[in-house]
Amino acid sequence: MTQEKKQKSSKVRQDWIQMDALCCGMDWDEADLSKPQILVEDVFGSSHPGSIHLDRLAQEVSIGVFQEGGKPAGFHGTDICDGWAMLHSGMNYSLPSREALCDLVEIHGRIIPWDGLVVISSCDKSVPAHLMAMARLNIPAIHFPGGTNRVGPNMSHSLLVGETATRMRRGEDVSREVRDYKLSACPGAGACQFMGTASTMQCMAEALGIALPGTALIPASLAEIGRLARQAGRQIMELSRKGIRPADILTPAAFENAMKVHAAISGSTNALLHLPAIAHELGIKIDAERFDRLNREIPYLANVQPSGVYLAELFWYAGGVPRVQMELRDFLDLKVLTVTGKTLEENLGHLEEEGFFRRGEGYLANFKLQREEVIRKAKDSKGFGSIAVLKGNIAPEGAVVKYAAVSPEMLSHEGPARVFNREEEALQAILQGKIKPGSVIVLRYEGPRGSGMPEILATTEALATNPDLNNTAIITDGRFSGATRGPCIGHVSPEAARGGPIAVVEDGDWIQIDIPNRVLSVVGCGGKQIGSQAAESILAERLKRWQPPIVQHPQGLLRRYSRQAESAMKGAYLME
Repeated sequence: MTQEKKQKSSKVRQDWIQMDALCCGMDWDEADLSKPQILVEDVFGSSHPGSIHLDRLAQEVSIGVFQEGGKPAGFHGTDICDGWAMLHSGMNYSLPSREALCDLVEIHGRIIPWDGLVVISSCDKSVPAHLMAMARLNIPAIHFPGGTNRVGPNMSHSLLVGETATRMRRGEDVSREVRDYKLSACPGAGACQFMGTASTMQCMAEALGIALPGTALIPASLAEIGRLARQAGRQIMELSRKGIRPADILTPAAFENAMKVHAAISGSTNALLHLPAIAHELGIKIDAERFDRLNREIPYLANVQPSGVYLAELFWYAGGVPRVQMELRDFLDLKVLTVTGKTLEENLGHLEEEGFFRRGEGYLANFKLQREEVIRKAKDSKGFGSIAVLKGNIAPEGAVVKYAAVSPEMLSHEGPARVFNREEEALQAILQGKIKPGSVIVLRYEGPRGSGMPEILATTEALATNPDLNNTAIITDGRFSGATRGPCIGHVSPEAARGGPIAVVEDGDWIQIDIPNRVLSVVGCGGKQIGSQAAESILAERLKRWQPPIVQHPQGLLRRYSRQAESAMKGAYLME
């Protein structure tokens, strides 16, 4: 069979020869016109360190496509960073940007009958957006992760934490430390160095089998990342020849595998938004209860911040996702198909044979560390999972907490509610010392239909870095950063804007948090302990009198998103 017959766009090109003329007006020559055409889509831009280098990786992918007789075409759609959007209305656009980027890639993918697709991204919303688009287009496709930033001085990273953050928030002069932080916390290109949403979603792409083995969280400064990008370019041509599509790889078994890896690495709670949204594109339903069930069964392996000690670069040296999969062999479906065209079991065997793990441990030796200090052996794990789904009269549909990042003494807690309708008000109350220790901060109208579900990182960091409030919790219908630590419970559903019970919690209501038993409820009202059932009746009576606040978002994406977004417990995607 000739290349001309293999090429999906050949019929369109014959019927409308202007397409060829347009191609020859760019970087195509006549010989390129009959080659299989591969869309190479990246989020390169001056938006943050996670994207600034992706043009270079796109070039390497393109070389690989050329090497196998294809013609790559580079398309771009720069993503955004939550770090730039913090503490102003820009944060409201963060989660909706996932939908916008997915739609853009779909447009690029449908404008020409492409023979294959490689998407290149590193960070919080771009990785899930790309995976959603791959599933929606369902043409042969590979995701290539953009890797991680380098470790900062003294094992620091891009989030200012610890004593310096505490002193800064108290108004002390830490100008020297802050300047050092600005100049060294992001030593170069790549995603943030902790197991935040960016790192988590890179791991999820690999765990789903839609990224090449060993590519998630590779340090972006290593030459190895370029070699692997070139390999991805070559491999997409193989997938195109064999007709292997995302729907062949992103099966229910693959999602189950990914959720198990997520439990083992203490991944970001935002994965509970993104994995269901990706699955939805394929008609696969993932409910929160499945996450909770798996987190009761899977050993917790990754000793990575914010739940552990080390950073993402060291996680990759310790073997990364493949090492976690090796430790979870007895829990995973090893027969699932991956973008190598081989099974997960075959991939792990190949990595072992060709020295992937051995080379990584050599890098790790530079830090005087053994692999088991970063990725524990399953038999040595002292706990199970990392994420819990809580339910109760505040959250009938559920709420999410990363209990691996919660101190043991706060796994069960009761305290009086301190209610806020805007994050800015809650943040100022913490900074001004207006929150009593032991309280439960209730932050509402921050869900998808409220303000677009912004990341509540500034408030949780102010709470976590105030030693006087280490016994204080926060619950919200918003979402958290993957860097969040402490008793922070998010995704409360139904959200306040949709008339969920969290909308009528009042100051002084007594709230029970019981993570081991998966409970989140009001158990006291009006200064009296009355139990959750009686409190549920009071909440129901309050809801009869409740009137939703009038929120007028600017015309455009945020307004559409706030009117059409699905529940956070189902993925917060735009409903059709």
